[in-house]
Amino acid sequence: MQLGVHTPPLADESLEGALSYLDEQGVDAIEPGVGGHPGQDHLPRTEYLDDETAQQELQNLLATYGMEISALAIHNNPLHPDDERAATADTELREAITLAGQLDVGVVTCFSGLPAGGPNDEVPNWITAPWPPEHDEALSYQWEQATDYWVDIAAHADTHGVDVAIEMHPNMLVYEPHGMARLREETGERIGANFDPSHLYWQGITITDAIRYLGERDAIHHVHAKDTQIYDAQAREKGVLDTTAYDDEPNRSWLFRSVGYGHDESHWKDIISTLRMVGYDGTLSIEHEDSLTSSREGLEKAIDLLERAIFETEPGEAYWAE
Repeated sequence: MQLGVHTPPLADESLEGALSYLDEQGVDAIEPGVGGHPGQDHLPRTEYLDDETAQQELQNLLATYGMEISALAIHNNPLHPDDERAATADTELREAITLAGQLDVGVVTCFSGLPAGGPNDEVPNWITAPWPPEHDEALSYQWEQATDYWVDIAAHADTHGVDVAIEMHPNMLVYEPHGMARLREETGERIGANFDPSHLYWQGITITDAIRYLGERDAIHHVHAKDTQIYDAQAREKGVLDTTAYDDEPNRSWLFRSVGYGHDESHWKDIISTLRMVGYDGTLSIEHEDSLTSSREGLEKAIDLLERAIFETEPGEAYWAE
């Protein structure tokens, strides 16, 4: 397995500065943003797209620091009911896939997107219950929109030899493993998961069970290492569907945390072991969004824990069973 970092927390550094810092920390791979919500501070998409000279310079820089790109990140909403916003997100995603193919990067990470609840609505609508009946009808409409779109994206990705890894994220159509499996079944094997446990914890999903469920379907294309802590005193009063601002930490029922600060080292070792059981041996890309620590301290503490937990060699033969 490789240890990677999603690079937006290092946006104050140049790409070379970020690579130098991460190399010193023992990191093997980066997941840079190329547009959308992650931004593109380290890899401006259009500056590299179709430019062989720029691409070669990038490859040389990566080689200098012994670094790889695990995925290009382009999180946005290509199913947005606002046609202009949807078109921008669609262009970003398609260009990211094309660029990934040109760079020999096998994965693009993104969101499923979220449509409106009907053809005349103006904002996305996250449906979380089948009643009243119009909610169930809205959900059916959304899946029709999403399936048509992602079938087309899967074909585009296949042309470029790239897998599309969707992060299961609340406020998107695909936010849990069964929805992820459904989208994959309806659109093809190029569509899979960017398995990020942080959004699953607060939904009450058992992470190792979710890994096994998606792993049985060969549906894990990439993995984020990101933790979450649920604060029971707040959750007991208002549950976990919490709209409190992220920087109002004392009053939230849950917070994103640096790896090890939501769940202990043994838990993360169990996650990594389960990933290996289902055949995932790729990058664990640390995503830092912990408001209780600085980016660098949070990254370094996550790196320290995961370095002890990851497997760096291939499994040996079970000689004791012969």
